[in-house]
Amino acid sequence: MKKGILLVNLGSPDSTKTKDVRRYLKEFLSDKKVIDVWYVRNVILPLFILPTRPKKSAEAYRKVWWKEGSPLIVLTERLQKKMQLQMQCPIEIGMRYGNPSIKVGLQKLKEQGCNDIFVIPLYPQYAMSTTETVIEKTVEVQQKYFPDFKLEFLPPFYNNPDYIEVLAESIKENLPEEFDKLLFSYHGVPERHIQKTNDPESCKIRESVFDKDVLSGTFCYETQCYKTTELVGEVLDLGENKIQQSFQSRLGNDPWIQPYTDATLEGFPNQGIKKIAVVAPAFVSDCLETLEEIAMEGKEEFIEAGGEEFTYIPCLNDSERFVNLLVKWSNKFMNK
Repeated sequence: MKKGILLVNLGSPDSTKTKDVRRYLKEFLSDKKVIDVWYVRNVILPLFILPTRPKKSAEAYRKVWWKEGSPLIVLTERLQKKMQLQMQCPIEIGMRYGNPSIKVGLQKLKEQGCNDIFVIPLYPQYAMSTTETVIEKTVEVQQKYFPDFKLEFLPPFYNNPDYIEVLAESIKENLPEEFDKLLFSYHGVPERHIQKTNDPESCKIRESVFDKDVLSGTFCYETQCYKTTELVGEVLDLGENKIQQSFQSRLGNDPWIQPYTDATLEGFPNQGIKKIAVVAPAFVSDCLETLEEIAMEGKEEFIEAGGEEFTYIPCLNDSERFVNLLVKWSNKFMNK
């Protein structure tokens, strides 16, 4: 069997045109793992969200869109190309939503003679709306179109020592000399998602390419986020008073895990916290949620509340350290 690698990221609209954003949002928000309440998905989404939200989202995408296209897509392509320079096996990319699709990525691997595929969901922490939906979609596509394929998935790496070291070094390089607080802002999820995924027995991931099983313990997304923050904080040796954690990007009126990033940023100045740095470790590629929501809107909220200095720390993107880390993990699969 010939081995190949598929990098899977969230995805992005094809352009900043409202019609393309609407098409993307329809696919994204129709996923039962993203909006798990049928009434919202089947009634609220088509009647209230899709008629209005795409125009606003398109405006947001225009603020961060690069000449080459969507930052997330461009960065994932750069990551793939840099990995390919170090590896002999074919490497392709697929997006959970939008283009290029997971099916297209697997088809390209098939055309290169691959049928033993190492799938890398580019999410450090496990959540039903990220890793879980990638696994289910990839398996669904494989069973329907590529029944002779063998799949293996990279498990969540939120607490892998190598990943923690790479993330900590990236943060350290981008920290300003003086700051009052380093905020770890993770993508939020509804509280009910936590309840649905907190049973390890319900998880479909069973194998690890690491030397030991990093998946022992809880699959609680919230717990994994706090663990990442804790481990990175230990490496940076900043002290608990210098680090704080929050959750961003909530949608709708249902309770989401807290504290919320926007409220945290607005509250900092009243606590005497005037100089901050913000990192978003739920993402490995900069995208709308980091470049617009944090680096632009978050900064504006903080400054308007009385803050003085705001530093956004980029995601790992296609940095040499992250490329080398993914190559290292991929080689373990290749050498099995």
